Amino acid sequence: MRPFLKRVADAAVYTATGLRTALPALLGLCLLPLAIVLSLTVVALPWLPQLVRPMRALANAERRRAGRLLGHEIPEPYPVPRGGAVEQALTLLRSPTTWRDAAWMCLHGLTGLFMGILPIALVPGIVFALSLPLWWWAAPPGSQAAFVDLYTWKQALTLPFLQAGVNLIVLLVLVPRFPYWQARLANTLLRPTRRVSLSERVEQLTETRAEALEAHGAELRRIERDLHDGTQAQLVAAALRLGLADRRFDADPEASRTLFLEAREGIEDALAQLRGVIRGIYPPILSDRGLGGAVRALAAAQPVPVTLDLPDDRTRAPAAVEAAAYFVVAEALTNVAKHSGASRAEVAVRRDGARLVITVRDDGRGGADPARGTGLAGIRRRVAALDGATGVDSPAGTGTTLRVELPCGS
Repeated sequence: MRPFLKRVADAAVYTATGLRTALPALLGLCLLPLAIVLSLTVVALPWLPQLVRPMRALANAERRRAGRLLGHEIPEPYPVPRGGAVEQALTLLRSPTTWRDAAWMCLHGLTGLFMGILPIALVPGIVFALSLPLWWWAAPPGSQAAFVDLYTWKQALTLPFLQAGVNLIVLLVLVPRFPYWQARLANTLLRPTRRVSLSERVEQLTETRAEALEAHGAELRRIERDLHDGTQAQLVAAALRLGLADRRFDADPEASRTLFLEAREGIEDALAQLRGVIRGIYPPILSDRGLGGAVRALAAAQPVPVTLDLPDDRTRAPAAVEAAAYFVVAEALTNVAKHSGASRAEVAVRRDGARLVITVRDDGRGGADPARGTGLAGIRRRVAALDGATGVDSPAGTGTTLRVELPCGS
């Protein structure tokens, strides 16, 4: 019984707090016809974006309130305003989102007021009805009522209890459903439509494709720079030494031998640099030992202890996904070693359905900001190129948690 009463009390509190949005919505409902008429005039049309702003703020407050009850966020469907005031106003008039917000405001203003006040009024109403048979006779005739005015003891001993029972049924049966109905109304009218969601998805894919092309171009430039400034320079120097050694071989064999040795060292350096470039494209260790083995090798090379939570490599992700995951872990651990001041770190890699989830956590100073520096920004671009998601939680003084999700299929 106690959990049931708690549910009723929680429902009453939720609907009562809903008055904070229901009362302004009811005021907006009264002003809505005037706003519609004014928006159709040339003089008031440029002011429509300002008139809509309070309604959107009210809708956002209800989205947050309903989202907490439903257990999932209700996204805002509002696009970034473009153009001048008149163009924005015309866009608002054509947008289904504006009219859905207005419809929610009308319905919530009426039903939210009723649902917010009714539970508060039912409890004293029940107490009043139960006490009515004790004192109704002392009141002026016809001044007290239970469904009808009370004039006889027969009415006084039956109707008040029937009224209390009806109120109790409403309180125990209907009131616990009020929060769900309010939240469903908000979720139905305030969430983005399929067209808006599709438009946002297209914009997101366009942005990630641009970032992928930018990252690809930067990677090509890096490879070209490494080959040109490193490997090519070493091979040219080795070729020159071999040419000089060939010319001096008959006249000064010892000097020629020295030049041959220098050329061999240069070729070895060029091969080392070439292997570094290859590792930057696709680390060979991924092919040899899998993602788990590659991450273990990264952790072993770190100056701080790293705790690992890795899956088995019996189910391999696609090569592009494993490469991205490897570089994410490598860059994250580099940031931990260079910037965090941490004493330890944790790396967890797991499969969550069709996604590969990488979590890197440290106990350093925190305060990491993807907008500053290129490490986290580079991770975000690399992950976005595969249509993944990146999240950074780094409160000052409590360490940093990097969470990356990469789609990897089945």
